[in-house]
Amino acid sequence: TAIELIAFSTVVLSTYTTETIHTFSYRQAANCINMTLSTTIASSLPTVHRVFDIARGGAAVVATTAATAIVDADANDDVDDASGVNPKAKAILWMAIAMSLHYLGYSFARPSTIAIFTSTKTGYQSPAAFPLAMAFVSPVSLALLVGYTKVLDHFGPKGALTITTLSSAGVLFMAATCILTLQNSSLTLFAVPLIKYISGPLFVFRESYVQLITSQYWSFMSSILDPEQSSRWFAPISGLTSITSALAGLNVSLVVGKLGLAGAIFGTGIMMILSLFATSQAYSIADRHGFNPSDEHKKDEASDGDDVGLIRKANDLFRRVPTLWALFVEVLSSQGLATLLNVCFVSKLSSAIPNDADRAGWMGKFFALINVITMTLQFGVLPPLMQVLEPRVLWRVLPMIIMCFASFQSTQADPSLYIVSASLLMMK
Repeated sequence: TAIELIAFSTVVLSTYTTETIHTFSYRQAANCINMTLSTTIASSLPTVHRVFDIARGGAAVVATTAATAIVDADANDDVDDASGVNPKAKAILWMAIAMSLHYLGYSFARPSTIAIFTSTKTGYQSPAAFPLAMAFVSPVSLALLVGYTKVLDHFGPKGALTITTLSSAGVLFMAATCILTLQNSSLTLFAVPLIKYISGPLFVFRESYVQLITSQYWSFMSSILDPEQSSRWFAPISGLTSITSALAGLNVSLVVGKLGLAGAIFGTGIMMILSLFATSQAYSIADRHGFNPSDEHKKDEASDGDDVGLIRKANDLFRRVPTLWALFVEVLSSQGLATLLNVCFVSKLSSAIPNDADRAGWMGKFFALINVITMTLQFGVLPPLMQVLEPRVLWRVLPMIIMCFASFQSTQADPSLYIVSASLLMMK
């Protein structure tokens, strides 16, 4: 409870700090922030590539709105003679399709890897195992980011996306094969079953790789948008990703029932490989019409005279845009609390549903419900609500709502699965 109070106090304080930076109306402030973000992205794509680890679904926010913006762009924009559609819109839509395929596969991998990790046959029963695994996610994500930076320098944005996608799919294929081979084996190493050397790292990797690949989708689409389009169409709509994630989540039980947990992970790898077709189409269109981010990356590399470190780049960015620093602190505190609630959720789920396949199916439906509620709020509730409410009011109310759920959970000696799930659902 004390940690929850500290985390939420930080969230609330951050939202107040964010508001005091600019005192003009919401629309002026939003336009100012979006123009600044877009200008920063457009002028320094490699910097943003390396500094930002975009949150899940962030790419879809731009994808589904920016494509509409570009289709309705000014008449003097280039138009593809073959189809009569603006080529930038086509490129963004192809990248959005790639992202939706990526998250469709991820929605199979998430419940499957958690079920494997918490299984009595293939995973860990210690209450400390899941928190310890979550502690490894950030270091592994950082290691992947460092490796990605080197790949980006050598092969450019298109090559980096292809290599990281194929590598991630390869890891998933190998892990699924090992699990399939070892799940009924009694082989041990240092008195530990061999399969546990697979299930633990697989869980950590699955938590880490998704951020790396999502940030590359985001970087491609943000490099295509100009500041005017970003400020006009930056809205909380993540339609494609939410729809595909919900559909996948609802069918986890069916997939696991027919293919098993390892088969679901195989399916994730296949979806990732299929997504490469869409990303290839997006980059081909961009190359054909002269707005390929790879070209801009080469120009920026040639103009960079000094090798500025990652931390210094981040500090410079936060110094130029102090609102980003306040939001960054809020994201850190929110994610910290989300991790705590996730640990409570997985621990309770493991004890409440001991069967691995049933547990994976329950999680799939749970995350599908989250996506359905999110879509309902984004499409049906928030747009009319924003017409009568300033967003800063919601920024203050939302953390308090989540705190009520989490505080109620903390007062229960042995909270039920539904109480713990409700807290995590509200946080998500």
